Amino acid sequence: MLNLEEIEFTIFDTETTGLQPESGDRIVEIAGIRIRGNQRLGKFQSLVNPKRLISEPAFRVNQINQEMLKDAPEIKEVMPKFLEFIKGSILCSYNASFDLGFLNYELSLMGKTLPLEILSIDILKMTQLLLPGLERYALDFVAERLGIHSQQLHRALSDVELTLEVFFKLKEILRQKNILDKDNLLSLFGLNCKSLQDIIDQRLAQIQEAIDLGVKLKIRYLSGLDATVTERQIIPRQIKKQNSHIYLIGYCCLRDQERTFRIDRILSLEII
Repeated sequence: MLNLEEIEFTIFDTETTGLQPESGDRIVEIAGIRIRGNQRLGKFQSLVNPKRLISEPAFRVNQINQEMLKDAPEIKEVMPKFLEFIKGSILCSYNASFDLGFLNYELSLMGKTLPLEILSIDILKMTQLLLPGLERYALDFVAERLGIHSQQLHRALSDVELTLEVFFKLKEILRQKNILDKDNLLSLFGLNCKSLQDIIDQRLAQIQEAIDLGVKLKIRYLSGLDATVTERQIIPRQIKKQNSHIYLIGYCCLRDQERTFRIDRILSLEII
């Protein structure tokens, strides 16, 4: 399985006419930087003519005006080039549901969908889990807390550069915790995709087997409270779904009491 340094990632960002694609807002700029390890493999940036007006609040943030966009290509020209640029990489952004929402909306207008093989990770989600307890999780605030002093300019490429610096810092935290493989990245920080569901289903099958056999499980677990990684032996009792998460409930030999563990935060699992 690929480890953290072998995986190719594309960090990307969009600027838009507003905040709501479901209300017709469109992409006006898209940018990405593709990396493997600490090596930059390529860069993508393009303004996009949205064929509609930019809202005043959006202009105040990104300072992109109609004059700048009048000769820019439309999304039908830009999107195929962007999809080719990201092919074979894991797509990452800060608050990925926002940017992916716009990508999916623009693709839907073209009668297309994001290719199923494109996997995505939310760097905001990564930040919240690896740096618990921050007062805020705005990109510029997180960057400053990590010792990064670049300014957030709210233009796609400059924000990608800032997000990339944050991503490198978070990757170092992952190394320190020995969280190094693709399945763990998708389980912890991925957005809904078939690959993520396959990982969860495999873990659920192992847990159910242990319950049926009446044997213990050995797990490595990432705590959502303080981001510590612990090894534990568990006597599994049941699998429970609550809201959008699935949990293992069992007797924890380390804590000497019944505990609850989110399936997506189990880093490794074996029947003993």
